[in-house]
Amino acid sequence: MKSGERAANIALAGLTLAPLVLKVDPNINVILTACLTVFVGCYRSVKPTPPSETMSNEHAMRFPLVGSAMLLSLFLLFKFLSKDLVNAVLTAYFFVLGILALSATLLPAIRRFLPTKWNEDVITWHFPRFRSLDVEFTRSQVVAAIPGTFFCVWYVAQKHWLANNILGLAFCIQGIEMLSLGSFKTGAILLTGLFVYDIFWVFFTPVMVSVAKSFDAPIKLLFPTRDAVRPFSMLGLGDIVIPGIFVALALRFDVSRGRTSHYFKSAFLGYAVGVILTIIVMNWFQAAQPALLYIVPAVIGFLAAHCIWNGEVKPVCFKQ
Repeated sequence: MKSGERAANIALAGLTLAPLVLKVDPNINVILTACLTVFVGCYRSVKPTPPSETMSNEHAMRFPLVGSAMLLSLFLLFKFLSKDLVNAVLTAYFFVLGILALSATLLPAIRRFLPTKWNEDVITWHFPRFRSLDVEFTRSQVVAAIPGTFFCVWYVAQKHWLANNILGLAFCIQGIEMLSLGSFKTGAILLTGLFVYDIFWVFFTPVMVSVAKSFDAPIKLLFPTRDAVRPFSMLGLGDIVIPGIFVALALRFDVSRGRTSHYFKSAFLGYAVGVILTIIVMNWFQAAQPALLYIVPAVIGFLAAHCIWNGEVKPVCFKQ
């Protein structure tokens, strides 16, 4: 782990815990948390070998449609079924998902302190009565699952904002680390589609805001405001993960060409500017804003401007 990445991890952990003991401005908290999470996820996405599976242009085109169908389905479930019932089912789902995400997030740090055999020896466990189904894991993964399970139990029992954020950050980091775009062109298609998706569902329907308020699961980060009327500011995980995988692609592109943070700096700066613009507009109008409305043009625009300046539009756009 490089010093910059280590510092970002420490800063992110400290910032997450800070509201417990300090009065942290929620606007600054949102900006720094989002940027640090993207930074950490991007560097974790750099692997010795390129990803075996990447998102294609067709997948990117379908993504907003699938997302819209899921969002509308959740809206209808909350409207026609008991909110408690829907959230109970979702909580059970996110309990399992949270253990996996937290375990995977903590594993690189934990495995350094464990014997080599614990990290390398794979154990295969077959499901009773379903011998064809099996799960492979290492002892180090089991150890990493212990704190993951603790936080998930804490979240289910208390629904504390800190437990919510720890799970949410794990989902974000794993999403950026594991999801891979086939090219910058694919990324631009995905971001543009979700740009329209975000605007439509926030500005033209009550669906997005309604689901966000009803959905009692770690799909958003909560930032304490110490305001009785509005106790938390919120940032959806998608506003971190979706642009994050695009920024991560820029970092891997730089690494593949043997350059240090060349286009990554432009994409990351664009993301930071987009988040800052979101906060400014949100406070100006005192209303929820579709963050991708500001983040997507900033990320794509900053990277595109850098490519045009360097005369490398084709190599960047079609690089796999």
